[in-house]
Amino acid sequence: MTFVVTENCIKCKYTDCVDVCPVDCFHEGPNFLAIDPDECIDCAVCVPECPADAIFAEEDVPGDQQAFIAINAELARQWPTITKRHDALPDADTWKGRPGKLTELKR
Repeated sequence: MTFVVTENCIKCKYTDCVDVCPVDCFHEGPNFLAIDPDECIDCAVCVPECPADAIFAEEDVPGDQQAFIAINAELARQWPTITKRHDALPDADTWKGRPGKLTELKR
């Protein structure tokens, strides 16, 4: 099992989760974070740190978010590792919790 970043992260990209990750499994893209499933040690410390409630255990990913399991694996291979917290995107609070953001994902 691994943890998965889901749609709620798109256009928010809060990085509170990155600070607590003991293995640096987060990867950063233009407007989304992804977790490398091969690096994640299933510790769950990132889950309560996410202000957007965007991180789930793979087995708990909501049905309408299942595509994000593959999206995380794909994008983690392409994007650089992020190891330090930084400010969220400028309009993160506006996008936080909005449904239907998959089309906004920048690869």
